[in-house]
Amino acid sequence: MLQGARRTITNFPVAYLGRSRTRSIGFLSCCLIRRLQFPRLLLLGVTCHAVVCSLWRPGLAGSASLLHLHSNKSNPEQGYCEREVRLASSLDFWTLSSENLIAVLPIDPVKENYVRKVKNCVFSIAFPTPFKSRVHLVAVSKQVLEDILDLDLSVSETDDFIQLVSGEKIVPGSIPLAHRYGGHQFGIWADQLGDGRAHLIGIYMNRQGEKWELQLKGSGKTPYSRNGDGRAVLRSSVREFLCSEAMYYLRIPTSRAASLVVSDDAVWRDQFYNGNVVKERGAVVLRVAKSWFRIGSLEILAHYGELDLLRMLLDFIIQEHFPSIDVKEPNRYLDFFSTVVSETAQLIALWMSVGFAHGVCNTDNFSLLSITIDYGPFGFMEAYNPDFVPNTSDDERRYKIGNQANIGMFNLNKLLQALNPLLDPRQKQLAAQILEGYPILYDTRFRELFKAKLGLLGKSKGDDDLIAFLLHLMEKTEADFTMTFRQLSEITQSQLQELSIPQQFWALKMISKHKLFPAWVSQYLLRLKSNMNDSDSERRKRMTTVNPRYVLKNWMVESAVQKAERNDFSEVHLLQQVLRRPFQKHSAAETAGYSSPTPSWAKDLRVSCSS
Repeated sequence: MLQGARRTITNFPVAYLGRSRTRSIGFLSCCLIRRLQFPRLLLLGVTCHAVVCSLWRPGLAGSASLLHLHSNKSNPEQGYCEREVRLASSLDFWTLSSENLIAVLPIDPVKENYVRKVKNCVFSIAFPTPFKSRVHLVAVSKQVLEDILDLDLSVSETDDFIQLVSGEKIVPGSIPLAHRYGGHQFGIWADQLGDGRAHLIGIYMNRQGEKWELQLKGSGKTPYSRNGDGRAVLRSSVREFLCSEAMYYLRIPTSRAASLVVSDDAVWRDQFYNGNVVKERGAVVLRVAKSWFRIGSLEILAHYGELDLLRMLLDFIIQEHFPSIDVKEPNRYLDFFSTVVSETAQLIALWMSVGFAHGVCNTDNFSLLSITIDYGPFGFMEAYNPDFVPNTSDDERRYKIGNQANIGMFNLNKLLQALNPLLDPRQKQLAAQILEGYPILYDTRFRELFKAKLGLLGKSKGDDDLIAFLLHLMEKTEADFTMTFRQLSEITQSQLQELSIPQQFWALKMISKHKLFPAWVSQYLLRLKSNMNDSDSERRKRMTTVNPRYVLKNWMVESAVQKAERNDFSEVHLLQQVLRRPFQKHSAAETAGYSSPTPSWAKDLRVSCSS
């Protein structure tokens, strides 16, 4: 039950929840591709999580007292354990804690919540601002609640839960924090930025021993709000909720979304910065991630010469999130930088493999853990176009999809500049060499992923040409990126060989109109013959596991948003269901046209930074 009592921590009154406690990189780099001037696109990788088969004792992070654990003694050699888990059916004994952060990292000594320049700290204490009007639960992720937060889905139906995820109440033991960071925005140093409308409400340690940071987005002003109102609106919150979950099921490292609530509070927005200010409704997304630290977290400290704090934060991040690195090792910052360079190359290749453009690849939006964070004016490319820009605010097309790899290099260079004050001359030289290796890491991963998308096994010197040739045809015919590869996963070799493409393969049929399509098919079929011990059915089965049938194209989320603004959340829920299994055909998705050509009404859809 919620307690109505108010309690003071660090001089802040707060209501509590619960009973207790620069080198340019192209798409493909082979000389033939440069000679033919084919388009160059870059693509995908997957991370895996180790399963911790032991019961984690309650520590500094929050937890739930609800585990029953036994090992599977009959299969000890398999190295796994089975759990009988009873998920929490209420928030009564479910706790969060901020101690893991505030016990180590300095907190802003100013306790008042007003916009200001903050120095010599990593966090400011800031409490969410509750909505004044009724709050409605739009959607929850059952998987996040159960698999990450140890909560039974039924908890989401309680008033306690609504009050928690809307920022009205705070769990005992947690002190809400706003993170101080800076960043380069569109290539220009923007100085102090920070969590201007987000509150980290605590860390939860789950039954796997994993620590997850819970953050409300759209929950009110903080010292870092600048000229903003601290709110997010429904349309952008629907987009973030759906896309973060969609990316997870596409096997792309990402923050997750646990819930989405909307209020009747008025929030005023000029969506396209054209003077047309309209009233929208405020919304809050509960986001979870292993960490919200980003390149800008380090940049702000280096910029102001807070080097002791920079070293302290780096050591904390390494100890908490990079277990393979010895925090006492003199070269630990080199090892850290090398890991971030490698995993950033991997992440951007993953984005490209599904045609995802982040839209705002500023250093303050690039995670140090190399996960996708801060979904704003993103977009999944529909018609193949290396110049695709989802963000209408990006007048210079800096963050077009074909430039994301280059932006990764730019951002990593800014990270290196932040680390340089802590490196000796030899380490600086080695770090520069590590950064120079980024293009090779990226190109290598792209080739691997793109070959998998085409069902190619082994190696052939003509693989780069084959990939570039197809992209050239796709660009010239404006073929749908997602469905071209999906339909190549579904069509038989004999159908391709006949060059008579059935109407159901509409994206391939579009490409087949190009005069060079027969030549590409001939090369492709010849290359498939070199796949050792492979059959056509095995090829198609393999390809459908890496080429999604459904991605969250802007027209789909726009359709869901338009309904949501009329309090019809049915399409939000449908997209949730479909995007959980993006590689499997779904009858309701087919009826909704999610694997069909973009509808005519959506041809000129625009998305901006306004949210």
